[in-house]
Amino acid sequence: MTSAGASSPVAEPGIVHVDMDAFFVSVELLRDPSLRGKPVVVGARGARGVVAAASYEARSYGVHSAMPSVRAQRLCPQAVFLAGDHARYAEVSARLMAIFNSFTPLVEPLSLDEAFLDVRGARRLLGDAVSIGHAIRARILDEEGLACSVGVAPNKFLAKLASEAAKPTPTQKGPKPGRGVVVIEPGHELEFLHPLPVQALWGVGPTTLAKLERLGVVTVRDLARVPLPGLCAAVGESHGRHLHQLAHGIDPRPVVSGQRAKSVGHEETYPTDHHERSTIEPELVRMADAVASRLRRSGVAARTVTLKIRFHDFTTITRAVTLPEPVDSAPLLARAAKALLAAIDPSPGVRLVGLSASGLTDDPVRQLQFADTVDALWPDVDDAVDAIRARFGDRAIGPAVLSGREGLRLKRRGDQQWGPDAPKNHGA
Repeated sequence: MTSAGASSPVAEPGIVHVDMDAFFVSVELLRDPSLRGKPVVVGARGARGVVAAASYEARSYGVHSAMPSVRAQRLCPQAVFLAGDHARYAEVSARLMAIFNSFTPLVEPLSLDEAFLDVRGARRLLGDAVSIGHAIRARILDEEGLACSVGVAPNKFLAKLASEAAKPTPTQKGPKPGRGVVVIEPGHELEFLHPLPVQALWGVGPTTLAKLERLGVVTVRDLARVPLPGLCAAVGESHGRHLHQLAHGIDPRPVVSGQRAKSVGHEETYPTDHHERSTIEPELVRMADAVASRLRRSGVAARTVTLKIRFHDFTTITRAVTLPEPVDSAPLLARAAKALLAAIDPSPGVRLVGLSASGLTDDPVRQLQFADTVDALWPDVDDAVDAIRARFGDRAIGPAVLSGREGLRLKRRGDQQWGPDAPKNHGA
């Protein structure tokens, strides 16, 4: 490992990982600069909410993403909770990806706020990967007012670890600036990797960690010393080989650009449990409407519909059906989901419902086999709905069952993504 700006006598590392620093919070601070320096949390504050992102000031109290919001409030009672704005984050993310693509066409987004870049082909025009990493940081700061951390390495796995090492550190006195760009030079991979705790490796969760600890494994170096047969016996053949490669700094995966989503879905956690199918079915209509809209917007249709149910005790089940023809219409998705729900008893209490569509195809068959039924009308109805929403907004039209005193209760991407919020009189 070297600091930014060093060069390698062996070869130039060419994989870059860019990770925005506290992205959701940072976007919110641009909107409200008065929150700078305060412990800010983006997420749902309700009893079933989770933290989506935390400022470095909040992190100094132990708050982190995916933590239950009630625990975050106990750790940091003075935290300012913000509900978040997924549409805004997606808008900023699109501009970030455009910046990345201006350096190389080989960009593989991992989420809204991070991506891998293969910049080896840009070396002659833009300089080495380290120079490109600094240029990316400068562009993002100049154009978006946001900070990011950059890792540069010979492969994706190490580049991601390097970007983590480049990040700021939360302290009670405020965030301690990170290095911004960290480079792992070829020939120095194990020098950087082996001192790390073994849970730094992809695929080492609580269950795998417990198995490795029984082998006396604490660091990546410990793992690298475990003979492959023994490792496979402990964690399974495929997983063992995967971890063995990572422990030796090996990751042959290329940066893959232009990947299409394998599924489209929505899910929602509810403030109180559902105990009747009659109250769950309208939720399936909401989700089917949202999923179908996204399918049509992407020009794809789906063959498989999957229903996800999480009960009060966190037991989670999924049920799926593969349809005779791919569909992109909300009523047909909802019909399939309701049929799946009919075989499930919700009486113990359902806290979460999810609906997803997979088996995507670029060539939607618009239910031609139903030419003599009402199903044949749905393509025309869908086209009309899409046209109305494009002109007047999403909530201009929708399923009648979703209509209420406050208008249409539609489901859209990002809605309650981090669980139900607390009542407004709870404050922020």
